[in-house]
Amino acid sequence: MGNINDHFFEGQYKEIWRTMIPEILTERELDFMIPYFQLQEGQRVLDLMCGYGRHALALARKGIHVTAVDNLEAYTTEIKAIAATENLPVEVVQADIVGYVPSGQYELAICMGNSLNFFNRSDLQQILHHVAAALIPGAALLVNSWSIAEIVFHKFKTDSDGKVGESGMKTRQEILFRPARIEAETEFTAADGSIEIKKGIDYIYSLNEMEVMLNEAGLALEEVYSIPGRKPFTLGEPRAYLVARKK
Repeated sequence: MGNINDHFFEGQYKEIWRTMIPEILTERELDFMIPYFQLQEGQRVLDLMCGYGRHALALARKGIHVTAVDNLEAYTTEIKAIAATENLPVEVVQADIVGYVPSGQYELAICMGNSLNFFNRSDLQQILHHVAAALIPGAALLVNSWSIAEIVFHKFKTDSDGKVGESGMKTRQEILFRPARIEAETEFTAADGSIEIKKGIDYIYSLNEMEVMLNEAGLALEEVYSIPGRKPFTLGEPRAYLVARKK
C-alpha cells in the first residue's frame, strides 16, 4: 500500500515548495552542518527525501560526495541535470524511501523539510534502521521537523489561507489519534485560475518517541535545536533539528 504523501509534491506544489523555503534558511542550515559535523571535501553525505536538492547540490559544490534520494522523478531528473552540467559529485537515486537500502557508508545522513513525519511508525523505524546501518561508527543523522508534538500541539490551527508567489493556498486540517497525525486537505489556485487539491498526512511524534525509535535503530539523540548549533529547542518553536549519533 502506498503512502498518501507519495504524490503530494507533484503538480503545482512542486514549485510552490521551492518558494516556501527561504534561501537564507538553507544557507543557515548548511553553515551549521559543515563545521558541526566537520564535513570535508571527499566525505560522503546521504540526503534522504532530498526534494529539489537544496542541500545536496550546495554540499556537492564544496566537494562533498552526496547521495541524493527522492521518490519524485521530477526532482531527481532536475538534480541529475544540474549535477551533470556543473560536474558535481552527486549520485542521484529515485526510490521509495521506505524500501531503500543505501549501498555506501556515510559520514552524515540528513532528512530535512519535515520529511520523516510523512511516515507511520513501522515505516519510520525501517527507514531509521537502514540509515543507521549506512553510517560509519560515530557518524550522525540530522533530522528537521515541524510536526513533532512539542510544536504541533502548542499552536495548532485547523484552517489557514495564504498566498505563495502567484498561487493561493487554503488548508483545512485536523488532528487525529491512534496514531497521532495531522490529516490535511490543501487547495492550490494558480495564477491562471486552475485549482489543484492535495491530501496529506503528517504523523506526530513526541521528542521522547523519536528518541526511543532512534535508540532502537542504534542512534543516540545528542542535541535538539530550534536554531541549529545556536539555540536549544524549547516548547512551541516553529521547527526542530534533531542530531543523533551512531552508537
